[in-house]
Amino acid sequence: MVGGMKRVSFAEFGGPDVLQLVDAEEPHAGPGQVRIAVRAAGVNPVDWRIREGQILGAHPVELPSGVGLDASGVVDEVGEGVEGVEVGDHVFGEGSSTYAEFAVLSAWARMPGGLTFEEAAGYPSVVETALRIIREVGVQPGQTLLVSGASGGVGSAVLQIARERGITVFGTAGAANQDYLRSLGAVATTYGEGWVERVRRLGHVDAALDLAGSGVIRELVELTEDPRKVVSIADLDAPEFGVRFSGVAGSVPEALAEAAGLISRGKLHIPVEKSYTLAEAAAAHIDSQAGHTRGRRVVVI
Repeated sequence: MVGGMKRVSFAEFGGPDVLQLVDAEEPHAGPGQVRIAVRAAGVNPVDWRIREGQILGAHPVELPSGVGLDASGVVDEVGEGVEGVEVGDHVFGEGSSTYAEFAVLSAWARMPGGLTFEEAAGYPSVVETALRIIREVGVQPGQTLLVSGASGGVGSAVLQIARERGITVFGTAGAANQDYLRSLGAVATTYGEGWVERVRRLGHVDAALDLAGSGVIRELVELTEDPRKVVSIADLDAPEFGVRFSGVAGSVPEALAEAAGLISRGKLHIPVEKSYTLAEAAAAHIDSQAGHTRGRRVVVI
């Protein structure tokens, strides 16, 4: 088949088993877009939420659908009206159907020097989300931020960005990830029985972020004493407590530019915990849904 490629696709909503590796037509860069030969694609919780049909309001899906929003790779087509990037450039960014050999990006930045394609693919959505929720929760330098479920990709970014801004971070994670949180500058404690008291002993909480959706919104409101000082990216019931659920991306190009700056200055590093092949996409989703990630998961082409 001419102009063909491999991509991960699903023809119906459901569990990881609906993901299939199929032959597909190559996409092409439209106006304001670039196409890349994908080297790696980031695995995000939003990927399996879309696959399950959970968030069709924010992410309408036409079946059969590709999978993936984040990727890194080599530019091989530049769309109309696009400036400042050319064929052969190494970029990372956001687009659609990125678990594939070729993908179209609608927002991108040049990869900072010293970053591998695998590492770069782990940043786009994660850093955009981290920057957005720190802004939305309104936490200021000198204040304290509690991050519930802090060891995954978004948590890793939030901890480092907050530290860079002079914000004190308390992070909760499993016992195995306590040292990891401390290495990112957080005051760490475990979740589970008695966690609210453990946090209280650490000090006053000015603002809180729920990254894990483990049913802790009521307690976070208790700790901050103000539902407006809590933001969740994982608990769809958050609004019942007067808490903002943040699911819509802001300016991705701006976030990517800021991420590139932080990475270049050595202020932000998110490790890749595990890599998968395109054929292992279902396994990547199973692992992502199980949680307890330290850093990022990526699909490598």
